[in-house]
Order: sequence, then C-alpha cells, then structure tokens
Amino acid sequence: LNVNVGGKLFHIACKVAARYPITRLGKLALYTDPMKKLQLCDDYSVQRNEYFFDRDPSIFHYIFHFYRSGVLWIMDEMCPSNFVEEIEYWGIHLKYSQRCCRILFEEKQDELSEYLKIQKELEAELEPLDAVEQFEGKFLGQFRKMIWNLIENPYSSVPAKIIAVMSSVFVLISIVGMTLSTVEEMKHRTGKIWMEQLEMICAIFFTSEYFMRLISSSSFKNFLRAAFNAVDLVAILPFYIQILFENLDEGDTLYHEELHKVENVSKLGKVLKLIKLMRIFRILKLARHSTGLRAFGFTVRQCYQQVCCLLLFIAMGVFTFSALMHSVEHDVPGTNFTSIPYTWWWAAVSLSTVGYGDTVPDTVLGRMVAFGCISFGIILNGMPISILYNKFSDYYAKLKAHEDQI
Repeated sequence: LNVNVGGKLFHIACKVAARYPITRLGKLALYTDPMKKLQLCDDYSVQRNEYFFDRDPSIFHYIFHFYRSGVLWIMDEMCPSNFVEEIEYWGIHLKYSQRCCRILFEEKQDELSEYLKIQKELEAELEPLDAVEQFEGKFLGQFRKMIWNLIENPYSSVPAKIIAVMSSVFVLISIVGMTLSTVEEMKHRTGKIWMEQLEMICAIFFTSEYFMRLISSSSFKNFLRAAFNAVDLVAILPFYIQILFENLDEGDTLYHEELHKVENVSKLGKVLKLIKLMRIFRILKLARHSTGLRAFGFTVRQCYQQVCCLLLFIAMGVFTFSALMHSVEHDVPGTNFTSIPYTWWWAAVSLSTVGYGDTVPDTVLGRMVAFGCISFGIILNGMPISILYNKFSDYYAKLKAHEDQI
C-alpha cells in the first residue's frame, strides 16, 4: 500500500495491514472492490497507485509504527484530543498501546477535560445574565437595555460605576447599622429611631435596585433562578417581613415599648429576631462586584470533595480522641471529661490547634493523648490549605483575566 498522508509517503505491506481488518488501512488492504477503497481515502492516484489522506502526517508516524510493531506509541507532547481524533479516524483502539503509556495518557485526558470544564464554568461565572442582543425586538427594549447596563455593567458608563460603588457602600452601612443596633448605648429611644431610619433608607435603596434589575431582565425565569438575585431578595425581605409582623400585632399593643415587652415573651419576638438576623446575608451582595469573593465561592464549589473529606477527617479525629481522653481521664476526681459528648468540645478545639485551655487533662496518659490530638490536628490542617490556596490563586487570576478581556 502506497499511502500519502498530508504530502508524506508511507509504504505498508498489504499482509501487515490485513492483520488488523477493522482498521481503515486493514480494510483498504482486504477490499477488492475499487469503489469501496475510494470511500476509505480522500483521493487516489492511478499513475502512482497511491492513496491520499488529508490527515496529520506527524501523528501518522505513530500509526505507521503500530502496523510495523503492533504497539501504539503515545508521546507526552501530543494533544490528547487531537490524538484520539486521529486514531479514531484510522480505526485504531487505544488498547493497542502499552499500559504505562495508556495510564499516563488517560490522566492527561482527564486533566485536559477538567481544565476545559473549569474554563467554561469560569466564563459562565462572569457571563452576564442577559446579553445586550437579547433586548432587541422586546417591549421597551432600548429602555430596558439602558437600565440593564446601568445596574449590571459597571464598566459601561460613569453613572453605572457610581451605582456599583453606592451598592457596596449601602451594604456596608447596613451591616454597620445592624451591628450598632446591638450596642447598649444605642438601644435608647433616640438611637433606636436613628437605626430604624437608617435601615429604612438602606431597604429602599436595595428594593429599588432589585426592581430595576427585575424590570430590565429579558427573562424573568432566568432572573429568579440566578444566585445573586436570590441574595438580593434575601437582603430586602427581612425588612418588610418585620413590618408585616409588627403590624399584625399592632391591634393588641398601643405603644412601641409595650410591643417590645410582648415580643420578649412571645414567639413573635423570636421570629422577629431571626428575621433581623437574616440581614447579615446582605454582605453577600458584595460578591457581585468583588472578584475575590467570587473566586472564593468558585473555589469552594470546585473543591467541595476535598472540603467534605477534611470535615470527615475532623469528625473522625474528634470522635477518636474524645473517646481516648474520656477513657484515661473519667476516673480523675473533678474532671471535666465526664462523658464522650462532653469531651467533643475539647477534641474539636485541640484539633483546630486553638487550645482555649478551659478543659485540660490531669494525668500523664491524658497529656499524651492531648499531644497526639494536637499533632494530628497540625497535620490535618496543613494538608488541604496549600491545595485550596493554589486553586484560589489560579481561579482568581483567571477571573481577573476574563474581566479584563470583557
């Protein structure tokens, strides 16, 4: 067989090619019908009796070697996707390669697939919910497009950048206000009124921002499914739920002070406290304009298996060392290790290498168990940090590069 691949000529004995009848060249050697042979190649020269294939000649060197030796070589510098595409065209299976080469090649394939998957997810992370083209032909398309650029695209204009900065500032003001409202000096009537007015201003801004996003969205379904929009909704709902609960109970109480007394002894008060606590989630709104927070969230999502594995190891360590410590310390008079559940706190604190010192062993065996627990905690905490940090740095750099391109 005279085979011309991309301009390079190869000579293969028909008997050799016929050993592998399911491959393309094996069929070419076995077929007697000229029409079937022409279907297997891109062109045929009658004068030179030469079959032409418009394929990569550099990879065909390894195909050619396979027919001569029966072993498929795989070089590290090859692109896995291109190599798989080529051998599939020639009808050669990866099983003909050596096991060591095949394992390395499959690992490289997995790495490439994972890399492409992460790249796609990173691009989706920065891809806006609505493209500019989606507003064309829609009701008030130009107006909604203008609002969308103003709210969602800080780089589109100076007013858009100002709104993005204002959004972050209002989030910080809201968190500071919620923090100050718990200070004893701010709980008197004047301070309480100031805090309520500050909360009302922040809630009005967040509500306006949310409705502007809702109005400018080209698809309400996609808008409601977006994670950032869910965070925005959680940021404004507590304020209105609190007003609703207070108005429902207003018929039984005439003054705000009386209402406060009733709340402290009723279930309504506990519900209101829980609703007020939900305002802390407003800080997640900062992730909309913070590459670092988005990279952190993306890292946690990508490394959830490692994080779950770490939590499993911590749980195993807590159960193991708390059981050991209770076994050697429970007979000591006045000990705090009275049961394994009571010892969990000590084990968790020791594993995290914080070591409050509120509960300490008294016996030599107990101190040896404590030393083992602390040593295990150091090893355990040191393992995933480098992996998580390296991935975070990598994802942050890629997100920043994508943002610069946008």
